[in-house]
Amino acid sequence: MITARNIRKTYLAGDVEVEAIKGVDFDIPAGSFAAFVGPSGSGKSTLLNMIGCLDRPTSGTLTVAGIDVGGFNRKQAASFRANTIGFIFQDFNLLPVLTVYENIEYPLVMVQNRPPAERKARIDQLLADIGMKDQAKKLPGQLSGGQKQRVAVARALVGNPQVVLADEPTANLDTATAHRIIELMRRMRDEFGTTFIFSTHDPKVMAEAETTFELEDGLLTHRPQQQEAQHV
Repeated sequence: MITARNIRKTYLAGDVEVEAIKGVDFDIPAGSFAAFVGPSGSGKSTLLNMIGCLDRPTSGTLTVAGIDVGGFNRKQAASFRANTIGFIFQDFNLLPVLTVYENIEYPLVMVQNRPPAERKARIDQLLADIGMKDQAKKLPGQLSGGQKQRVAVARALVGNPQVVLADEPTANLDTATAHRIIELMRRMRDEFGTTFIFSTHDPKVMAEAETTFELEDGLLTHRPQQQEAQHV
């Protein structure tokens, strides 16, 4: 599903070049439950942003779903994201004027143009899965951090994307809710073959990942380890 060869990413901080990713290679097969782990500033979020076409590699080759995404212009990147990738952002990125239901529904209306009956069935199921059927009419400003995170997860999953990128997806959740969310993602993977890639510090997510990539200072410091996930 994802292949990276000698990927580098350099940013300008004033007049100084900062190399966030320093030439990494990795392969993530379709249907993986994979995690980038490492300290803050190690490059985890930068890699997720490049895989998700929110940013481009400075050099190297990056393919996602068999397509070389490194040379996309803005329009191409936006189209690819809309049809292929779901995002779970650490700061939620919910639309404050839309209800919980409408935030989850947004990709189905604005991107995929699904019929109303299909939208309702899918959203009702996800609201039940995340334990928020009674919160459907609330606005984001009326929710706790953990509730907002659950809505963000549902919005990322609603369109059945090929790849879901999750930046610290359980950061605002208690242990029981985190377990529930991880199990929802696992069911998505098992049913639809969705590839999940996490950037995380959370031991609960690390324990569930079947492949882990350890990063430090923009480099892979440990080769990926395949493991049987340990359910929390």
